[in-house]
Amino acid sequence: MNRVEREKKARITCAACDSLCCQLTVVLEERDTIPAHLTTRLPSGLHVMAKDEDGWCVALDGQQMRCRIYASRPIVCRSFVMGGPYCRAERDEHARQKDRTIALQLT
Repeated sequence: MNRVEREKKARITCAACDSLCCQLTVVLEERDTIPAHLTTRLPSGLHVMAKDEDGWCVALDGQQMRCRIYASRPIVCRSFVMGGPYCRAERDEHARQKDRTIALQLT
């Protein structure tokens, strides 16, 4: 099934969210008011949300797969629309990587 077909069939909701966006690098803007212990600076100098040892945003509640700072989340997170084109593209890339991993395990 190609991406267009999956988009037509997939209904992405909070209950069916994989929180894949919580593994992306979130660059913070000056207007963001995120507690310092949840942020870091990359070697390039960019101020970003910190990630845990598994690559997930530290603001993510891993048990419920929900953002602990949702009401004050960064501007870039607010603009990431669940089920929108970028969300679907990330989900597609994740599915492709998963398929490649399975294919490698089978060979």
